Amino acid sequence: MAKEEITPSEWQIMEVLWASDTPLTSSEVYKRMQENVDMSMRMVRVLMNRLNQKDVLGYTVDEHDSRVYHYYVLKQKEECVKEKSRKFVDSYFFGSGTNAMTALLQSFDLTDEQIKELEEILEKNKGRGTESPDNER
Repeated sequence: MAKEEITPSEWQIMEVLWASDTPLTSSEVYKRMQENVDMSMRMVRVLMNRLNQKDVLGYTVDEHDSRVYHYYVLKQKEECVKEKSRKFVDSYFFGSGTNAMTALLQSFDLTDEQIKELEEILEKNKGRGTESPDNER
């Protein structure tokens, strides 16, 4: 069975962990989130446990206090963004990346610099999605 998608509240927790170079306890995550997010310490713990169950976070038990867990990232942000993007395209554009990109591009006024950056990305990805004749059906 596929793992559940990361919720917006869980994503906020992951942002804290992705930004950290070292594993963090739930208390440390809570302290770093306090300024920006209205979430109780209990909720942070519940969400971190869910992220562990979704195989997004792992943990080690503190060697001095077995009640303290040190959480670390199992899935990098780039991988989670790709998964979330794929689900978005599948849900709203019937899997068509072209339709999704068209809708997004038409929704924003882009600077010349942004257009150039997009052109470079497209050039870099030319041929990536091409299937060999053996795979067509």
